[in-house]
Amino acid sequence: MADVIVFDLYGVIARTQTPAAIARIEGLAGLSGAPFWDAYWACRPAYDAGQESAAYWAAVAGRAGAAFADVPALIEADLESWCEVDGRMVELVTELAGRGRTLGLLSNTISDLLPRFEARHGAWLSRFDALTYSCRIGVAKPDPRAYEICAERLGVAPADVLFFDDSERNVIAAREVGMRAEVFSSPSQVRALVG
Repeated sequence: MADVIVFDLYGVIARTQTPAAIARIEGLAGLSGAPFWDAYWACRPAYDAGQESAAYWAAVAGRAGAAFADVPALIEADLESWCEVDGRMVELVTELAGRGRTLGLLSNTISDLLPRFEARHGAWLSRFDALTYSCRIGVAKPDPRAYEICAERLGVAPADVLFFDDSERNVIAAREVGMRAEVFSSPSQVRALVG
């Protein structure tokens, strides 16, 4: 039985961007496909680690060789695209907290998103014993320090943690610092593994 369980946020509890959200962002950017999204993701690590939104979008524009006409609208569309959650996972978090499990969240996320996300989802986020966000600790997964800081905030050793993330790269990094870690697939997978 796992008593200390840490979840990634996006792709695990929160949903990734929908096709409609992606289309809206592309429309505002005036770019689509690989040239835009390669730049979007290549510039993301600094954004996740605390870079300001305007600087991030300037970096994306530079990398994509573009000029964005309405950066505030792009920022807004991007933030909104990361606010939906999977109700089944929210129920599971609530259930695990009710059973006395120690819960942590370890997420690569941007500082401008957090107030919006926490305002909408504060009730279930309050069930976590520690919320560790890359933008607030200055490092992002798969940096080993992100996992170590998360364990420290929970008052445990990394070896005491069962970690779920949708990224194999992040799962491998978690294992390298001593966590038990699994690539997330479904709430039923979590139930089977946490006991």
